[in-house]
Amino acid sequence: MLPPPSCVSMESVNMKHVLRWRPLQAPCDAAVLYSVQFQGEFELMVLNGSWVDAPDCQHTPHTHCDLTFDLGSDSDYNIHVRGRCGPELSAWTKLSRPFNRRDTVLVVPEMTLAAVSDGLQVSFNNLPLTAAISVAVWKRGDEQQAAVYSMPADQGALHVAALQEGAVYCVRAQTVLDSQLHSRSTDTQCVSITGPDVAWKKPTTVTVTVIVMAGLLFAAFWSTVRCPADACQAYFRKEPLPHSLKPDWDVQIPMGPEEEVLCERIHVVPSVESHGSPGAPEFS
Repeated sequence: MLPPPSCVSMESVNMKHVLRWRPLQAPCDAAVLYSVQFQGEFELMVLNGSWVDAPDCQHTPHTHCDLTFDLGSDSDYNIHVRGRCGPELSAWTKLSRPFNRRDTVLVVPEMTLAAVSDGLQVSFNNLPLTAAISVAVWKRGDEQQAAVYSMPADQGALHVAALQEGAVYCVRAQTVLDSQLHSRSTDTQCVSITGPDVAWKKPTTVTVTVIVMAGLLFAAFWSTVRCPADACQAYFRKEPLPHSLKPDWDVQIPMGPEEEVLCERIHVVPSVESHGSPGAPEFS
């Protein structure tokens, strides 16, 4: 017989139930495999004390077993585990006391708060599926008049509408499994209600600004192009150049003799040759 597994314990957080144990302290030529069984009130009372194999934890090499979906009721469960090395089996090691999923540890929920139009949007992450969330909402300075909302964990978010515009509202939440089991509360978060018209104020302001700037640019361009001559001279005068910037010398570029253009008038005198044709001009 192999020595049985030791230190069998249940770790249950936010309704996730994981059975853990220490590996066998015995030489084994092959990998040691483990199997887990559970027994609820139905198996104990109706099925004459029979045990049910945990489907995902048969002949597993791991030293842990997720029983979240196997332990599906609020009854007490007996759980045990044993090891196997080749043909050799160990004895069953039973959990020290029955486990009830109500013994799970609920952690503080992850909460995100935002102002949406005239209300609040409260969002949550990593919640146990079978629990509920209790949300307290109050106007700052009036916590005694807080309104408490309850929502299922699988809903994920809570919307609180029709709140006073400009007022500051605070929110605190906790996870609740039943009237006796709940987590610690989140830190208080507060936000100001901006009102339903804030969503369009910013884009409207940007649009109006763009239209005004475009109108001013168009007016300046039109006045420049269509400006009458007299009006333009009146509004856009050309200032004379300061005397200090005026040149007081004449610039002459001398030209050499070879660059001068010589022109001579050419006279054309008609002459008549004795053997030539009359009227034929002669150039000289």
